[in-house]
Parts: sequence; C-alpha cells; structure tokens
Amino acid sequence: MRACDFDYGLPEENIAIYPPAERGSTRMLVLNRASGDISHDRYASLANYLREGDLLVLNKTKVVRARLFARKPTGAKIELMLLEKHRDEQDLVLYRGKLKKGDRLLAHERELTVSEIPGEGIARITLSGDGSVRDFFGAWAEMPIPPYLKRGAEALDIERYQTVFAELPGSVAAPTASLNLTPVLLGEIEDKGVSLASLVLHVGLGTFLPVRVDNLGEHIMHREFYSIPEETIRTIRETKSRGGRVVAVGTTVTRALEHAGKRILDDMEPGPVSGEADIFIYPGYRFRVVDTLLTNFHAPRSTVLLLAAAFAGPHNLRKAYSEALDEGYRFLSYGDSMLIV
Repeated sequence: MRACDFDYGLPEENIAIYPPAERGSTRMLVLNRASGDISHDRYASLANYLREGDLLVLNKTKVVRARLFARKPTGAKIELMLLEKHRDEQDLVLYRGKLKKGDRLLAHERELTVSEIPGEGIARITLSGDGSVRDFFGAWAEMPIPPYLKRGAEALDIERYQTVFAELPGSVAAPTASLNLTPVLLGEIEDKGVSLASLVLHVGLGTFLPVRVDNLGEHIMHREFYSIPEETIRTIRETKSRGGRVVAVGTTVTRALEHAGKRILDDMEPGPVSGEADIFIYPGYRFRVVDTLLTNFHAPRSTVLLLAAAFAGPHNLRKAYSEALDEGYRFLSYGDSMLIV
C-alpha cells in the first residue's frame, strides 16, 4: 500500500462549506464491509442500524476558540492558532508570519510575549496581566473551522462546529462524525436498547494534514491526548462478552479505543486509561475493539481516510467513495456520513 493509492479527485461542489440548515438532516451511506453492499439512507435513521445490546461510544471533547490575530508593535499582522490540549498543558501556538523569542504581540489591548520557539512554526507564548493564555483565546479567538472550507469563521460555527454533548475543552478540530447527533436521535438509540458511553480525545490540527510520504511506514503520526473512564472500559467488556457491537462514532473514538486496546481488553482489573494516541491505522491493521464505525467522507491522502480504508477494506471504500460522489454526497467536516457495518 502506498499513500498515492488513497488519492482521489474531490470536486469543490462536493465539499460542504456550511453545515446543513438543520442538525441531523444529512445523508448516510451504509457500507457492509463483509459483502461490499452499499445502501443509502438518512443520518436520522441511524437507530435502525443498531441492535439491542450494542454500545455507542462518543467523544465528549469540546472545540475551543483557537484562531487569533495579533500585531507586532511595527503593525505586522500575525495569525496564531492555539494547539490542542495535552496531558502536560502548554501554551503553544502555530503561527503565520515571522516570530522570534522575545517578540511582543498586541491583541485586544493585551500583550503576548514569545517565550520560546520550540519548533518550526510553533511558539510558546505568555500573557501579560491576569488570566491564562487559553482563557484569553476563549474570550477573543475565532472557532478553528477547517482550512479547506476557505472562509472565515461565522456566528453559526460557534454552535454548529460543536457536538450537542461537548463537555471538556481542548480540541482545535471537531469530532465531525457526531456533529449531526441530536438529543432526539440519541434518545431513539437508547430506546432501542443501545448503551451510550464516552471518552475524550482532544483533536489536533494534524487531522487535516495529508500523508506526504508515499511509503506509509515512513509517516510520523501526530499525537492526541485521550482519556477513557473506567466505566466506559467496563461497559465495552460487558458489551463484547454478550455479543454486542462496539460502535465508534468517528475516527477519534476509534484511535483512542484501538490505542488503548490491550489495556481495555486484557488487563485483569480495568481502570481508567489515558495517554497520547500516536497510532497510525492504515490497511492491514487488525481492529481489536471497534466493530462498527460511523464516520464522515474524508479528504484525499488523509490519515482518517486511511483509517476508514483499513476498517472497510480498500476496495470497498473506493467503491463507496465513487458511488457517493456520483450520488452527490457532501464531503468533509460539515458533510454527509458513512456507516460501516
């Protein structure tokens, strides 16, 4: 397998630039990975594809306001993007422009100082006066909508680039497969006898980066902090022991569960698990925890596309993507979804 095997033409008209008028009104392609059969439905019909005894796992991370514009005393404009939260929380930002250690920046009548340049395009900053850097961004920054939308964040993104169950701040990208889940749909799912469980994985900007090397084994995966409660681990074990399916809502949930798979399934006494997920899942990977995957349609050569291909099978995924494009499905963060069973 090579990265170029997962390139495809994505017309601009198939990219969802805005969320649907009503949350949950998107389409859903259903792919049977055993047979390769494809059917078409609505996201709102998700409960029809779940069974009593299944477990739906959600990512309760919350997207933080992360995009901020500042100026040097000279007037030069600098764009800052707060990085996702990790275990050892640090005030790191990506920046566009020229910065060096000691530079002072002005934004919203506050002064930011560059205390370190730990990597190319990355700066550690401090804030003058009271309050934290993250609180300052939370008050003044924009929502970090994906760059491929090619527009600035708008008022509607504050609500719609966030799940209805978002709880713990730390992500700079949304767990997009669950953007269309609504309280009504979650209620229907529970009424069917499906259990709900949650974890947190703080999604980083690395999710948008394409695989730039052709040899997949040479790709260095970005890290994302996750935490899985003991209750979720126990529920996963109970679900599998009685023959139920673990349904991951999104690639973020999948990465967390598979990274922690050994501890979830093999530890004698399960406890909470946390760590930095740097697992790169591509075709050939054997899934241990996840049985069913709900996901969006992903960008060419992206790590999330490769994860979906690993789960569905490359041939099945190519066929599904081709049919989705022919049928006018909307792709990427605000678009339609695919359920792989």
